[in-house]
Amino acid sequence: MNGKLISRIGMLIYAAAIVAPLAWVIISSFKSGFEIFESPWALPAKPEWSNYQEAWREAGIGHNFFNSLVVTSITLAILIPCGAMAAYVFARYPFRGSRALFTTFLGGMMFPNFLVIVPLFFLLRNLALLDTLTGLIIVYVAYSLSFTIFVLSGFFQTLPASLQEAAMVDGCGHSKTFWKVMLPLARPGLLVVAIFNAIGLWNEYNLALVLLPSDKNRTLPLGIADLVMTQHYQSNWGALFAGLVIVMLPMMVVYWVFRDRIYQTMLAGALKG
Repeated sequence: MNGKLISRIGMLIYAAAIVAPLAWVIISSFKSGFEIFESPWALPAKPEWSNYQEAWREAGIGHNFFNSLVVTSITLAILIPCGAMAAYVFARYPFRGSRALFTTFLGGMMFPNFLVIVPLFFLLRNLALLDTLTGLIIVYVAYSLSFTIFVLSGFFQTLPASLQEAAMVDGCGHSKTFWKVMLPLARPGLLVVAIFNAIGLWNEYNLALVLLPSDKNRTLPLGIADLVMTQHYQSNWGALFAGLVIVMLPMMVVYWVFRDRIYQTMLAGALKG
């Protein structure tokens, strides 16, 4: 009983450590700058909805939000099918050199992105893709492929081989077996990979900072960094907190909606492993 009590207390402390700062940021986004410093822990006397309007329109967060949405959506639309096909081949069709190639992909997960920023800058400049969302999408797909292949290959290995064999006996070719049988069965794994990739892409800063030098193509993390500098000198802290909420809210909603599917998929993978 004591052990359970200690465990629950520990979980409550951990939850409070996560929820309390988040709640404070949300509450502060409805305050004026004076209220934030005068009574940082109190509720706002009157919600300042103008903070969100100023962050969205005047600070340009709305435009940055749209850029991030486009980049993240198109990257996932390319990344998930390509990663799933590669992972399926590694999991189901081993060939000479496949292990070395798979290890090479895994090595990409341990390669910090700041080490390749300079070569990427000159490569995209030579290809006339520097400071374009297209160039950033291509880089994001290449950089996220290692993690996607790593997770999905393990998931494809847990699927029953008998289903693949039955589809082949019924006359399905390799391609049709993948698209019609194996890929739908891997939908939970695809969902988890898509969510974790989306969170990483939505918050990515280093590559976007170097590869998108102009303001018109800047993504949301870059817009928030600019907002921090601007509001720091203007002392409009309410708009800054409103911008932070705009960044966090979409991924929080996505994670909350699919939290049960993520938990079930990860638990199933752990049990099968």
